[in-house]
Amino acid sequence: MKKQFITALLAAICLSTAAFSAEAAPNFGIVNFSTCVSDSKLGKQEQGSFEALKKQMSTLLEDTEKQLNDLSAKFNDPEYLDGLSPEAEEDLKTKFRTLNEELTRYQNQYYQVMNQANMRIIQTLSTSINSASEKVAKDKNLTMMINKDACFYYIPARDMTNLVIIEMDKNFSADSKKQADATEPTSMLPKTEANK
Repeated sequence: MKKQFITALLAAICLSTAAFSAEAAPNFGIVNFSTCVSDSKLGKQEQGSFEALKKQMSTLLEDTEKQLNDLSAKFNDPEYLDGLSPEAEEDLKTKFRTLNEELTRYQNQYYQVMNQANMRIIQTLSTSINSASEKVAKDKNLTMMINKDACFYYIPARDMTNLVIIEMDKNFSADSKKQADATEPTSMLPKTEANK
């Protein structure tokens, strides 16, 4: 009788320990934020938009700098300055000051616009990654998803980045289709033989 009681007690302890350790075992996934940004369709689109904006702003800066350098070269050419009337020389100095002010203003705008665009992109991508991570976590019955940068080490099997990117791409395609459908013109005319 004692033996049966001890065996039953040990079995109960083993079962409760197994149940406790199953609940306490970390059930999480890892997501590499950088990879999601670089490999997802949304990330590629946002990077392309950022580069186009950067190029546009850089072109404006370069044009202004070129004009400023041309004027500066004229100021350094004594023969050119000797051939100018005092009024023309004053106009040249005014134009130089104006261009210098424009360049400073463009540089300030450039940094401000680039910072705002970068923050908007990070916010957009974070929202998309969060949404996709939540879906993957539910599908895989995970209790949490952790950014890879928060880990010193993890088992590679815990990396859910590719699944998150797949989910992001699905969401991106669905959103793109919705936008295309919303902007598609619809004909209000009834179909007749003439316009079919």
